[in-house]
Amino acid sequence: MQPFMENLPAGIDHLLRRTKTPEEEVIIQVATDMDGQDRFGERWLAVTDRHLFFFGPDGTGEPVRLPVEEVEDVRVEPLVGGGRLEVEPRNDEAVHLYFSSSLAPKFSEIAEGIKRLSKGGDAGLATEMERSRCPRCGRVLPERDGICPACVRKLDTLRRLLGYMRPYRFKVALLLATTAISTLLGLVPPLITRHIVDDVLTPRANFDLLVWLVAALLSIGLLSWAADVARKWLGTWVGLRTTENMRAHLYRSLQYLPLRFYDRRTVGSLVSRMNNDSDLVEEYLIFDIPFIVSNAMMLVGILGLLFYMNWELTLYVLLPVAPIAVGGGLVWKRMESHWRRWSVKWSQLSSHLNESIRGIRIVKAFSQERRESERFDRRSDELRGVMVSAERNWVVFSMVTNFFMSFGVFFVWYIGGGQILDGELTLGALMAFITYIWMLYQPLKWFGDFYGFMMRAYAGAERIFEVMDTRLEPVADPHAVAMPRLAGRLTFEQATFGYDSGKPVLNEVDLEIEPGEMIGLVGKSGAGKSTLISLVCRFYDLTRGCLRVDGVDIRRIRLEDLRGKIGLVAQEPFLFHGTIAENISYGKPGASFEEVVRAARAANAHEFIVAKPDGYDMKVGEKGSKLAGGEKQRISIARAILHDPRILILDEATSSLDAPTEKKIQEAIGRLVRGRTTLAIAHRLSTLRSADRLVVLDEGRVAEVGSHEELMAREGIFNNLVKTQQQTSEVMAVGGGKE
Repeated sequence: MQPFMENLPAGIDHLLRRTKTPEEEVIIQVATDMDGQDRFGERWLAVTDRHLFFFGPDGTGEPVRLPVEEVEDVRVEPLVGGGRLEVEPRNDEAVHLYFSSSLAPKFSEIAEGIKRLSKGGDAGLATEMERSRCPRCGRVLPERDGICPACVRKLDTLRRLLGYMRPYRFKVALLLATTAISTLLGLVPPLITRHIVDDVLTPRANFDLLVWLVAALLSIGLLSWAADVARKWLGTWVGLRTTENMRAHLYRSLQYLPLRFYDRRTVGSLVSRMNNDSDLVEEYLIFDIPFIVSNAMMLVGILGLLFYMNWELTLYVLLPVAPIAVGGGLVWKRMESHWRRWSVKWSQLSSHLNESIRGIRIVKAFSQERRESERFDRRSDELRGVMVSAERNWVVFSMVTNFFMSFGVFFVWYIGGGQILDGELTLGALMAFITYIWMLYQPLKWFGDFYGFMMRAYAGAERIFEVMDTRLEPVADPHAVAMPRLAGRLTFEQATFGYDSGKPVLNEVDLEIEPGEMIGLVGKSGAGKSTLISLVCRFYDLTRGCLRVDGVDIRRIRLEDLRGKIGLVAQEPFLFHGTIAENISYGKPGASFEEVVRAARAANAHEFIVAKPDGYDMKVGEKGSKLAGGEKQRISIARAILHDPRILILDEATSSLDAPTEKKIQEAIGRLVRGRTTLAIAHRLSTLRSADRLVVLDEGRVAEVGSHEELMAREGIFNNLVKTQQQTSEVMAVGGGKE
């Protein structure tokens, strides 16, 4: 079902058919989740190519009918906990539809579609929308397009986990074999004990048989020890290799996920999945699965022996099992919700920890250590509260379980003792029977504890698989066009894009950039400059319109070829924790040392690099923390020079630098841009004088295009921006001169 064509209730469907004309085509039919400003309910909106129909709560009364051409304005207004779609006709009162926050993206898209219809265009609605609710149960998802914890099938999760063991099937088979052997060996000692009591100790004779039976116990003990060692070694080996593969798969998925995925999530939550969640899965694979398999075999074997020895007494033994199973089913449902909440709270705690440590300079600069500690304590208290609640439920269940288990032993002693007195059962058989009872109850008891760990592991696995199941960037698209060489011509045709559906940042941009041309992007903050260069890198895809590279739609070009020919010098250059040489050669890993030095000289970086104690082998620290801002920027430029891109992007590459450093960087950039298609954003507009053309963006549209002199002569938006910046500089200079 399309996101904007929901199934109408029968009554509203009949009312719509009766109200609209047969020629009208229904484009939108959606329901809100509020029937008023402060009441949850349902109201329906239907849009055809000619009219808008607003139905009352529960579809009662005649719908409000509004011709599309009469629509003056459509907007979405954010409210506390939700929003409002406001449709304003030319000669009538506005019509309002209220909705909760989970439907805000959908109604933002609808508002833009109605605007386009009112102007005589096509609605142009998206074919897919980010899901905020589970399509099966209707619950709000923890994350947009995420998984619904209530609808995940544990068996499917288990199958996927076991699928990672497939490359080690031979060792898994050995593990199962040693587990079976260990289980069988564990069933033998009570039988030997029975013979020792009945055939040796009770008649007080046959010492030779006692020696053989004790020797058999010793031999079985040694074999059991060897089988246990082999089982644990194999289980650990398989578990660690399986988790290693899953971690690698998760990391590869994180590398190839689109930026939209990261826009909606914090770094801490993703690190938590790699560390905490994968650790839970690792413990489950190493300890829980072998435990479950071995004890399942043990239960089957014990039950078989008990029924063989005395089926009547076995039935009494099983009496407590039924209430334990029923109680376990009730408690486990509740425990699942506790472990899901635990996973979320742990992720939030990790996110806070990651953020506060990364921003430790700001924390100290504003003397906010106490505040951050209090925030951490609140997160920690929430996590502890969830854990306490979960453990409280589990302790109560364990105590009740142990109480019921003791009844089985009472039955055996009472009934079995009577059978011994009547000569129907031997003392050795009763002792063996009681030993098997405790062997039977012990796995049942510990299985409850392991089930808690298992639920946490499943919650972690589901969060990991959620990342893996997210649609990746089309890196390996077999239908993509291979373009190993690019000229660098960029063509924007009616390019429209918004980070949130229905809220365009760029709106119908038309722009032609010739190969080798340097374009300066100018505009106020939020005008769409950084968004435009993100589209060129294909960090995002256009909502509507087209972006062509050398005449080919950018969505058809092989990503490796496209990004392999793009160089980026950002306002805040990112350096990896390695040597200076490694950072310069990042875009060309096989570069020789001579090439690295040549790029550093071109970037005016060689002089300060050789002045360092270790030169090109100096470790730059995390994010380049051991280098000054200008030094990091020049290394970033050297990296771009060595990469030798056809399309160069300069995003505020000289902002916030002192004059001598900026001069050196400007000289390096002058060498870098030669012969390359360049898109430059600059903090100081005067630095864009060397650009072939300036493109002025205003509210997501191209407002002015021309050289610096042409735009100044036009006395438009660019002229005003330059004058405003000059006035600001003068005010700051005067203010700085006062005491």
